[in-house]
Amino acid sequence: MKSTALSLRRDRGASRSNRRRERTDWLAELKGLALMLLAVFAFHSFIAKPFYIPSESMLPNLMEGDRLVVSKYPYGWNWSSISFHLAPRDDWRVGGRTPEYGDIVVPVHPQRDEDYIKRVVALPGDRIAVRNGQIVINGDPVPQRAEPPLDLPIDGNSTCLGFNEPTFLASDAAGNPVCRVPVYRETLPNGATYLIIDHIAQSLDDVPEQVVPEGSVFVMGDNRDHSADSRETLDPRGLLGPVPLENIGGRAEFITFSLDGSTTLNPVTWFTSLRGARAWSTLRPAKLEPQPGA
Repeated sequence: MKSTALSLRRDRGASRSNRRRERTDWLAELKGLALMLLAVFAFHSFIAKPFYIPSESMLPNLMEGDRLVVSKYPYGWNWSSISFHLAPRDDWRVGGRTPEYGDIVVPVHPQRDEDYIKRVVALPGDRIAVRNGQIVINGDPVPQRAEPPLDLPIDGNSTCLGFNEPTFLASDAAGNPVCRVPVYRETLPNGATYLIIDHIAQSLDDVPEQVVPEGSVFVMGDNRDHSADSRETLDPRGLLGPVPLENIGGRAEFITFSLDGSTTLNPVTWFTSLRGARAWSTLRPAKLEPQPGA
């Protein structure tokens, strides 16, 4: 009996010792978590980050509900590259490069830590004006060619109401409601070509000629009548003129997925709300080959 009792006491002691060894090392766990978060932060700041489209200013090419990948390295790094705007504003740049005509970039508002998404339409040193809605670069009007109207889906994130134009409400061949918008194909000096929407006469259709300062670019939204961009110098919602390159935090690359606004806590809607046709769409503009003799 004594031998059995001694054996039981030894087993219990060993069990308590094992439990002590198996206790979680919370300090090591916290260090591991901190390193993981630091790695994610570094990736978001220096390589790429996700981006959500919250408005219709870049229609028809970007829709509210689109989720994108924005790369951080194409133009080098600066204070606005750092995620969550944790770095103080400054004019430093590391490995700085200039965007190309037609690039979709993420500028930070000059007065607020707020990310915008716009298209580069003029480069440093360019003379740019807007006349009757048409961009003029260095005295040459940028070609705009009318194309057949484009049908945009109507859903929770794309209601068509923002155009304030009832005639845009239509039905497609299958009887589905659509937002039928007039579009133009715009082609910049390097051949970058993309669709824009310009359907009403408004104040930003005419902007006096100005020279884009060195180290800055002029950006505009593709939905020209519903975009606060470099044209807007008075309303604080706009970008108040050309954007310094140190205020550009990256370049939009492609759409990962898009949601139509019907997502709820029901897991089924996580799939039914997907706009499947938009996934993996590139956001780099197509380029036309220069014509012989041009």
